[in-house]
Amino acid sequence: ADLFERTAEELARYGLSCECLGGGRVSHRPEERKIHVYGYSVGFGRADHAVTTEKLKAEYPDYEITWADEGY
Repeated sequence: ADLFERTAEELARYGLSCECLGGGRVSHRPEERKIHVYGYSVGFGRADHAVTTEKLKAEYPDYEITWADEGY
């Protein structure tokens, strides 16, 4: 929630707004070139981790990127 609030405030300075579509967690293990997206936000619910994973794959094509709905 803190990150979203800071981002929303910054965007508002430029006349823009944003909406949180859900939350979760990211485990990044750079030494293994692995990223795992999982979990949910108590306040915002669960994001669509499949979408997040596809965006990460575009930026990190040499990583193994996985996701799961389990976990907090």
